[in-house]
Amino acid sequence: MITVTEATASAGALQRLSDEGVSIWLDDLSRRRIESGDLAGLVATGNVVGVTTNPSIFQAAIGSGEGYEEQLADLAVRGVTVDEAVRMMTTADVRAAADVLRPVYEATGGRDGRVSIEVDPRLAHDTAATIAEARQLAWLVDRPNVMIKIPATRAGLPAITDVIGAGISVNVTLIFSLERYREVMDAYLAGLEKAQAAGLDLSAIHSVASFFVSRVDSEIDKRLTLLGTDEALALKGRAALANARLAYEAYEQVFAGRRWQALGGARANRQRPLWASTGVKDPAYKDTLYVDELVAPGTVNTMPEATLNAVADHGDVQGDTVTGGYAQARADLAAVERLGISYDEVVRQLEDEGVAKFEVAWQDLLDAVTKSLNSKGVDAE
Repeated sequence: MITVTEATASAGALQRLSDEGVSIWLDDLSRRRIESGDLAGLVATGNVVGVTTNPSIFQAAIGSGEGYEEQLADLAVRGVTVDEAVRMMTTADVRAAADVLRPVYEATGGRDGRVSIEVDPRLAHDTAATIAEARQLAWLVDRPNVMIKIPATRAGLPAITDVIGAGISVNVTLIFSLERYREVMDAYLAGLEKAQAAGLDLSAIHSVASFFVSRVDSEIDKRLTLLGTDEALALKGRAALANARLAYEAYEQVFAGRRWQALGGARANRQRPLWASTGVKDPAYKDTLYVDELVAPGTVNTMPEATLNAVADHGDVQGDTVTGGYAQARADLAAVERLGISYDEVVRQLEDEGVAKFEVAWQDLLDAVTKSLNSKGVDAE
C-alpha cells in the first residue's frame, strides 16, 4: 500500500491530474486499509477523493479473512445466513470508508467524497429486484455519500431511473458501448425528471457513469493479433482510448442539450463519466496509459492501487488528452471494423462477461464466508 510519506513526496502527477478537473478515486477497499489509516492517508495527502468497490474487490478482501475475524464470530453466534453475513460485512466497510471521506463530501458539495457499493450481481437482469436491493443498500449503509452501483444491463436501465427518481445517488457500472452509454444518460435524465416531479431536491442527487476501458483493448487486441497483418497490429492499443474519447463526446452533447438545460436550471448535477478498468492488462503498454490519455475536465478516474502508485511515480499528465481527438477516435474504430472485427459484437460480449465475472466473484465470496461460518459451528444457508 502507498504510505502517507510516499504519497506526499510523489503527488506531483496526481496533483496535476486533479488540477485538470479529474477526480481521483481508489478502486479498492478492505477493512485493513480502513483500520490501518491507509485510506485516510491517501485522502489527506494522495489526492484520493472517492472509493469504488465491486464484487471482485470484496471477494479479495473478505475472502482473505484478515480484519473480519471478530465480526465473523459475532455473525456466527447470531446464526445468520451467508447472504446476510456478506451484506453486513460489506456495508460495514462502505459505511466506515464513507465516514473517512465525509470531509471531502462536505467540502465539494457532494460531488466527491463518494463510496460505491454494488447491488448483488445475480440481480443484473431483474429490474424489480435491483431496485429493491438498491433501496436496501442505501438504507443499510445510511450515509449521504454512498453511491449504489447498478449495472448498465437492459434490465438495469429502468432501475437507474427509478432509483435516481427516489433521490438515491447512483454509480452506473459495466458500460462498454457508446449506444448503451447514451441510454444510461437518458435513464439518468429520466430519473431526475421523476425526482423533480416528486418535489425532491435535485442538487442532492449525484451520479457517475462507469465506462470500462482496458477490457476493450484486451478483447480487440486479441482479435487483431489473430489477424496478424501490419495494418491490424498497428491498431493494437487504440480501440479502448477511441471508445472512451467518443463517450466523452457523447457526454458533452447530451449535457449541452435542451433537456439537460431545464434540469440544470433546477440545480441538477451532471452525470460525470468515470473511467473504470484503468489498470493496463498488456505489459507492452505503459502502465499509466489509461490515465495519461484520458484527461478531461469533469471526469473521474478510478484506479487500482498499482495504477495509482504508477501515476504518482511516473504519470505524464499533459493537460486535456480527450476533446481534440474525436476525429481520430472515429477513424480508429472504423479501421477496426474494416478488418472484420464487429464493435457491436465485442461490446455485447464484454457486457455479458462483465456480469458473469462479478457473479463468479460474488459466489466465491459467499463460499468463503460459508466456510468461515461453518468452521465456527454454524450451518450457513
